[in-house]
Amino acid sequence: MSELTNEQKDILGEIANISMGNAATNLSMMVNNPVNITTPGVSIISRSNALDDYQNTCIFVQIHYVKGLDGNNVFILQEPDVIAITDLMMGGPGNSEGEVDDMHMSAISEAMNQMMGASASSLATLLDRMVDISPPDVCKIDVDSVKVFEKIFDSNTEQFVKVAFKMDIGDLIHSTMVQLYPIPFAVEMCDKFSIKKKAGQYG
Repeated sequence: MSELTNEQKDILGEIANISMGNAATNLSMMVNNPVNITTPGVSIISRSNALDDYQNTCIFVQIHYVKGLDGNNVFILQEPDVIAITDLMMGGPGNSEGEVDDMHMSAISEAMNQMMGASASSLATLLDRMVDISPPDVCKIDVDSVKVFEKIFDSNTEQFVKVAFKMDIGDLIHSTMVQLYPIPFAVEMCDKFSIKKKAGQYG
């Protein structure tokens, strides 16, 4: 399958909004600022276009599902956002200047671990099954290195589902966070969600 139906895209948007709402609450406590994460759109993109919105380098956060869902997905963050979030976590004013170093990578790994743990709890409720993740893998990626996708997804998949989140942190960060996952993973989530919804257990 190389496409999703409009209904499937709507379902993915609904799942993303609910699960990331929980994650935003978690991040808000870590940065001591209000956090709002919304889902502007769900689309299908090719691997070669996945990093078109980024310049030079970006931060990849890979999430592995170890229970409840089969597969993994990736969040892509912009470097200045990672620097600012780290600064806020350390009690700073949200400075976004400089380059990402090991301290930033460690901090964003912890932040995403907490956020995705909260998101997994939401997914567990939505899908009526235990959902668990392993600690995220974080790496700094050259946007010209498209081959990285083969390592991340362990396949030669050419198309991915792209979920673009609008992320606002106080008055400091107004940015976009992108989530990518293989189409079969998206279809699996939609199917599990639909089964539960039809059973009258959700909605």
